[in-house]
Amino acid sequence: MIKRIATAVVLIPIVLLLVLRAPVAVVAIITAAVALLTVGEFLKLTESYGVKPLRKPTYGFVILFFLLLTLHASQEKPLLSTDIFGLAAAFAATIAAFVFLTIAMRRADLATGYPAAAASAFSFIYVALPLAMLVQLRQQWAGSFLILYLLLVVWAGDILAYFVGKSVGRHLMAPRISPKKTWEGAAASLVASMAVGGAMFYYSSSLSTRLVSWGLIERRDGMFGLERPGMASALVLTAVLNIAAQLGDLVESLIKRGAGVKDSGTILPGHGGMLDRIDALLFAAPVLWVWAAWRVTQ
Repeated sequence: MIKRIATAVVLIPIVLLLVLRAPVAVVAIITAAVALLTVGEFLKLTESYGVKPLRKPTYGFVILFFLLLTLHASQEKPLLSTDIFGLAAAFAATIAAFVFLTIAMRRADLATGYPAAAASAFSFIYVALPLAMLVQLRQQWAGSFLILYLLLVVWAGDILAYFVGKSVGRHLMAPRISPKKTWEGAAASLVASMAVGGAMFYYSSSLSTRLVSWGLIERRDGMFGLERPGMASALVLTAVLNIAAQLGDLVESLIKRGAGVKDSGTILPGHGGMLDRIDALLFAAPVLWVWAAWRVTQ
């Protein structure tokens, strides 16, 4: 527990400063590094399923995608940037399987080709694309505010679910996948997320003004007046994000349970691997990106 708290105390301010203040290109580069570490952990997990992963081609594919994203990070037109990213993401996700299957044809043992290609394509779609969506979200109007909202909603739900589930949790949610998760913890997670998300949107103008005055964000990265959704819409969005985050956590537990491991890695003391820390974001980020992309086009 002490290691867990210490790691969080160190990492959270760094993450928040990165989200709020760093240039988009810097955010893209650091996110690419996180994506590579996470993809590496995922490919390591696939070895427990008998897969011999295509490590270098997978890393190369992820690096190329984030390199193009970084070069495009200076785009100042949110609508154009969002449209281009959507097309690029769809194209990359479509050709990933073909690229990795083509590379796998060079293997001496052809029986290992398809599982390796499938693992590589899935790792790109499961890990790299959602993280890239966070970078593109940062380019949109109110991007910093929206990512801050996403992080606080996910973190609040995760924290309250842990303590409520540990103290009063009695009804197991999915004992075969995650023996410690309870319906009481899930309900507490939803309540915490909706409280934080609702408060952030209700006070979005004053909060954005304060962040601008402190020099933490530019005005285009805050949410003011007419940009703010109605409270009913904000609460529905927050509830969907929380459900997506909880599903993301369960899915990673499923992968680890099948692999017979407790953590995806050891890079973060007290927390396990990088995948253990961002599993919820991998499902929640696409939900927020779709909502934000729709908002930009209105």
